[in-house]
Amino acid sequence: MNNNIVMSHNCSVDEEATVGYEHDSDAAPTKLGTNGTVRAGTIIYCDVTIGDEFTTGHNALIREETTIGDDVLVGTNSVIDGYSKIGSYVSIQTGVYVPSHTTIEDNVFLGPCCVLTNDPYPVRQETELEGPTIKQGASIGANATILPNVTVGENAFVAAGAVVIDDVPPDTLAAGVPAEHHELPAELQGGNTLA
Repeated sequence: MNNNIVMSHNCSVDEEATVGYEHDSDAAPTKLGTNGTVRAGTIIYCDVTIGDEFTTGHNALIREETTIGDDVLVGTNSVIDGYSKIGSYVSIQTGVYVPSHTTIEDNVFLGPCCVLTNDPYPVRQETELEGPTIKQGASIGANATILPNVTVGENAFVAAGAVVIDDVPPDTLAAGVPAEHHELPAELQGGNTLA
């Protein structure tokens, strides 16, 4: 740890974690709420604000200009690439990639190794990056891929392995490659129940 941190009481930061990584000499300190747990290998940049009851696995990366609400899990080897907003009661499982300029609302589940994207081109070129918006109560299955500027609606489900190329309406199941929209089975209606 270093002096680039504003930490509330009852936080546990492993000695091998870095909280307040200075990416810019004018960067604001990292703010970590109460009852946080940051495990070994995790790096959290300056200019990050995190709420209460935050937990990481090992080797997570959270870059600058990110805000995170209360009771959020960022799993082992997950990356939040900055300039993103993450709500409360969010579960980001192992190996998830969240690109810059992404919005994740409250009560969202991101399954293991799912990938959100923000660049519409497969080769490097000048373009405005815009990540997906994952609305409240949505659940994304393991190994799913969400393309740039896609909105996954409230209480929608994205099946494991799906490739989502366009908006998913609220209360809808998106499955397949490319994902097709289906009526949500009764047992999935009402969204996930993380909170």
